[in-house]
Amino acid sequence: MSNNTIVYADERLASYNFGEEHPFGPARYRAFYDEFIARGLQQRCVIGTAVAADRSSIELFHTSAYVGRVIEASLTGAGYLDQGDTPAVKGIYEAAALVAGSVLDAVERLLNGEYRRAFVPIAGLHHASRDAAAGFCVFNDCGIAIEALRRRHNIWRVAYVDIDAHHGNGVFYAFEEDSDLIFADLHEDGRFLYPGTGAADETGKGDATGTKLNIPMRPGADDADFYTAWERVEAYLVKAEPEFIIFHCGADSIKGDPITDMAYSPEAHRYAASRLCKLADHYAGGRMLALGGGGYNLDNIAAGWNAVVEALLA
Repeated sequence: MSNNTIVYADERLASYNFGEEHPFGPARYRAFYDEFIARGLQQRCVIGTAVAADRSSIELFHTSAYVGRVIEASLTGAGYLDQGDTPAVKGIYEAAALVAGSVLDAVERLLNGEYRRAFVPIAGLHHASRDAAAGFCVFNDCGIAIEALRRRHNIWRVAYVDIDAHHGNGVFYAFEEDSDLIFADLHEDGRFLYPGTGAADETGKGDATGTKLNIPMRPGADDADFYTAWERVEAYLVKAEPEFIIFHCGADSIKGDPITDMAYSPEAHRYAASRLCKLADHYAGGRMLALGGGGYNLDNIAAGWNAVVEALLA
């Protein structure tokens, strides 16, 4: 067993789902976990326990009014939290609080030196804005983690790196005018895929103009395209010298996902995680937090996320 890495392999995280028939269903966690066990990775890391975030922690990023709306909708399970993508299923507040709390627990454990790497499989809900749900995302655990790092620990140079097929719009626009948030996102071109954002000329606003890196990828982009684009990401991160790295490793950019058109292999995810670990070791005291993100092909989830875990353990 390694004391270097903690993986939140807790069945309770699967409670964040929208039903068996929804793309974001409970089987996603099981796909990851079964392969995690099959590879014997549980013997090489520490298993973390899911932790619920309290309301004040969620409100580090989200408005109190929005959190209140989620709590109310969670009681009835009626309707949607957005315009039709994110159902208000019963208990969704508690489930989303488990995701956010587990991510915050990982942040705390990395900062206090217990571990150097952490992975939370059901996390990376990067579409939610400060005052609204979007794209299967109720609470933006990525944004909550960034705010916690700053407001509770005075760590400002946070790098957020996202290779999910969908643009991390909830993170990008929340910090668009923040020159200290290091944002790099490779995603399927928004002209072809939800949420339709993340154009190459979206580089930040105001004092942050030129500090954000969006790289739209063509539909069908493969590993060769990824490695070429990654050179830009790595050069950007080296220049920025981050104090903490958050890696959103959505598996929906792997070939065969039912709702996207990308064609990476799981090796792209392994490579990105490995390179980010090296950068974390050099600039961030080894602190690297990986979040599962999207992905709707169960085989791809199993292969992609466990490739990331193996890179964290290397």
